[in-house]
Amino acid sequence: MARHALTDAARPAPRSSAVPRGVRLRRTPRPADVAAVRRLAAAVGVFSSAEQAVAVELITARLRHGRASGYHFVFADVRGRPVGYCTWGPIPMTAGSYDLYWIVVDPAHGGAGVGRALLAEAERDVVRRGGTALYIETSSRAEYARTRRFYLRAGYARVARLPDFYAPGDDKVIYRKLVG
Repeated sequence: MARHALTDAARPAPRSSAVPRGVRLRRTPRPADVAAVRRLAAAVGVFSSAEQAVAVELITARLRHGRASGYHFVFADVRGRPVGYCTWGPIPMTAGSYDLYWIVVDPAHGGAGVGRALLAEAERDVVRRGGTALYIETSSRAEYARTRRFYLRAGYARVARLPDFYAPGDDKVIYRKLVG
């Protein structure tokens, strides 16, 4: 996989008008983020314990292997405490396609623009790395209706629905946005 020369410097991510007041975006994961990812994934209330374990596995891999892990993160901090995060990475054997693996916002900060700011930063990073498309998959379950609306409002198009993918009656819904 080709890698862009961009480094995950210790500096904060650039602010934009889309970042809510009092929220600081940060691209450099820290060891304390393992506990934050665990807390945030549990707080949302829709992820199974196995899904939560995968979220922790990705941040652990990033901390252990750095950019070579293929996982990129941005965190939304309020007063130094993560209230949301987003994870994405290149899709192997594609020319410029990326997967959005996780976008999680503490329910206490939901609807305030934190998720949109995280997603916008992931999109900017994909473009900086030479990516052209960002793909997102989610569940068709009722608990994910708000999530699916969020992706549509963010400019993503539903490009596929795979019946009974996760379980009987639980389809995989795939969204795509051309970003580059």
